[in-house]
Amino acid sequence: MNIQAEHFSERSPIHTLHGAAQLGRIGNSCVVNAYTDDEAAAAARCGLLDLSNLPRVGFRGTAAASYLGLRGYVLPEAPNQAQAQVDGGAVLRLSQTEYLLLGSLLDAGARIAEEERSWHLDGANYLLPRQDSHAWLLLTGEHCAEVMAKLCGVDLRSQAFPVGAVAQTSAARINVIVANLPQGELPCLHILCDRASAHYFWGALLDAMQEFGGQPVGIDALP
Repeated sequence: MNIQAEHFSERSPIHTLHGAAQLGRIGNSCVVNAYTDDEAAAAARCGLLDLSNLPRVGFRGTAAASYLGLRGYVLPEAPNQAQAQVDGGAVLRLSQTEYLLLGSLLDAGARIAEEERSWHLDGANYLLPRQDSHAWLLLTGEHCAEVMAKLCGVDLRSQAFPVGAVAQTSAARINVIVANLPQGELPCLHILCDRASAHYFWGALLDAMQEFGGQPVGIDALP
C-alpha cells in the first residue's frame, strides 16, 4: 500500500514534485520506490532519482583521514576522487582534508547516520552536516553525459570522467558536486546541489532529459 508523504516527519526538498509516487521508508523519511510499473528500462536509458532523504555527512581536518580509516572506510587516494564502499555507500574526497560520505540504500543509510550521531571532537577532525545543506539527485542511464552537457561545461563523458571521478563545478548556473559511481552495470552520476535550489535543478535536469526520453524513476529501478 502506498505511503503518504505527510506521514513522515522529514521530507525531501522536492517532495511536492513526486505526485502520486509509491513511497517507501528510510528512518523517519521517505524515498520514492516507483512512479510507474517496471522502470528499469527507463533507468537504463535516462532516469532521475531523488535520494535527498538518504543520510550523508562530511568530515574535514588533518585528522579526518585517519579517523575514517579507523572506522573502516576505504578512502580515495587524491582529491576529486570517489571510492565505493563494500556496503553500497561511497566516500568522496573533496580536498586534501575534506571527505563527504554518502549512505547506502542497502542499509537505508544507517551506517552514515550513526557516524554523525556518534562523532565527537577529538583532534583536527570536524563534522560537516550535509543533510540540510545539500540535496542528492541521481542521474542514470546511457545518456547521462549528454544530459549534463546541456547544463555543465565539464566533459562528463566516460573517457574524460571515468568511474570514481568527482567534479566540483557549476550546472544550470548553480554549484554542484558530481561523482561517477555506477550501480553495477548501470551508469550513474550522483549530483549534490544546494538544498534550496533542488526544486529548480530537478526541473532543469528533466528539461535536459526530454530529448532522450528521460523520466523520474524510483529506487526499484536500480539493480
